[in-house]
Amino acid sequence: MRIGDIARQAGVSTRALRYYEERGLLAPDRTHSGQRTYPGSAVERVRLIQQLLTAGLPSRTIRKLLPFIEAGQGSPDAFELLAAERDRITATMADLAATRDALDRMIEIAHHPTPEHCPALREPPWAPYTDVADDGAAALEPAAPTSEPSN
Repeated sequence: MRIGDIARQAGVSTRALRYYEERGLLAPDRTHSGQRTYPGSAVERVRLIQQLLTAGLPSRTIRKLLPFIEAGQGSPDAFELLAAERDRITATMADLAATRDALDRMIEIAHHPTPEHCPALREPPWAPYTDVADDGAAALEPAAPTSEPSN
């Protein structure tokens, strides 16, 4: 089968197939003129590669797992690879959850600001002035600061 046929049947682009070839995930035969040809089983292999990529496995890990999958047998090495990927994905999920929680806190603060979180709600940037002078003359002096913000 030619590259376009495999791409169509597997639901991927020809560019994706070339990428899989570059990464050692797919090995087509070549005609005398250099065109790629694939066995019919390549469609199933490409779909498997797509599933593993969707699961979050990098192509280098998939390349290591494919021989075990093709042999139809698990091994301690394969299980170790899968466990390491699961742990990596779990750590990434924890990081994403922490980021989401931080965003939730910022959204809550933005909707309900308090003086603790918003400097503008603390002491006003300037104090109100009063007309006071010791000698009886009118003078502008700042009033004593208050701890309560004025609205």
